[in-house]
Amino acid sequence: MQIELLEGKLEQPGFWEQVEESQRVMKELKSLKGTIEQFDTIKTQFEDIETLIEMAEEEDEASLVEEIDEEIKSFKASFETFRIKTLLSGEFDANNAVITIHAGAGGTESCDWASMLYRMYTRWANQKGYSVEVIDYLDGDEAGIKSVTFQVNGENAYGYLKSEKGVHRLVRISPFNAAGKRQTSFASLDVMPELDNNIEVDINEEDLKIDTYRSSGAGGQHVNKTESAIRITHIPTGVVVQCQNERSQHSNKDKAMKMLMSKLYLIKKQENLDKISDIRGEVTDNGWGSQIRSYVLQPYTMVKDHRTNQESGNADAVLDGDINPFINAYLKWINTNKEE
Repeated sequence: MQIELLEGKLEQPGFWEQVEESQRVMKELKSLKGTIEQFDTIKTQFEDIETLIEMAEEEDEASLVEEIDEEIKSFKASFETFRIKTLLSGEFDANNAVITIHAGAGGTESCDWASMLYRMYTRWANQKGYSVEVIDYLDGDEAGIKSVTFQVNGENAYGYLKSEKGVHRLVRISPFNAAGKRQTSFASLDVMPELDNNIEVDINEEDLKIDTYRSSGAGGQHVNKTESAIRITHIPTGVVVQCQNERSQHSNKDKAMKMLMSKLYLIKKQENLDKISDIRGEVTDNGWGSQIRSYVLQPYTMVKDHRTNQESGNADAVLDGDINPFINAYLKWINTNKEE
């Protein structure tokens, strides 16, 4: 049994001196035990429902019907959550996720939309019990966010959030338009896993353009004081990463390089290329016709995913972080397509 093998490693001499390996083993062990506990909970729920049904039949207790209905609803929700978790079998699904949101064309309106999306994902993360760490943040000129990069830390964060990569479209009456006209805004999301140090990507230093600048995001003692923020451009691919939340330029560079390696590794894997020099950065138009999901607030409310056709009429709830139905629909959809 895998759990017994991992627990055996804990007793090996010198195990705890290997910091990265011990952390990896403990993380995997915790995940496996959590899965078993989740299964046992669902099994107990099912057995309790059977007992309630037997009691209702034997004692002709109609009063138990409502309780049974509630237990069945709870069981179905727990079972569906567990079933979706079994679909997270990708190489990096269990990892933390790094998300970058870019406002599209449209000035203040698009920047405000980017900030709404940032709020949506941070609320979703909080509801899941995940933590959020801001890596880079650029305010809009008048309101909102031009761009933000943040890391969501928690088991299977990337497995869930990979569904969100793409262009998101908002239709509403703009609060920034005095005429009160409907306006369409776009923002793009990039999602990548945080990779551990076991993943290696050969990067030629001559292919890198490294710029320093003053931190401009919210928080941090070095904001607008020193040029500790780092922007790295991988010239052959055009991939750009940046970091400003660490306390020193050196730490920001390390974090940015880790993000760059993750991005290049994923692109190389997706393109099945042999050389980094053959990679081209992914180009997605941040505008009409390229959206994966639309959020309509006027003249009616509807959120629709254009890949899975998953819909919700409660746009406010979605923007408050209720995106699990869309994530679950995507995971089912992508796994169905793999089977075909």
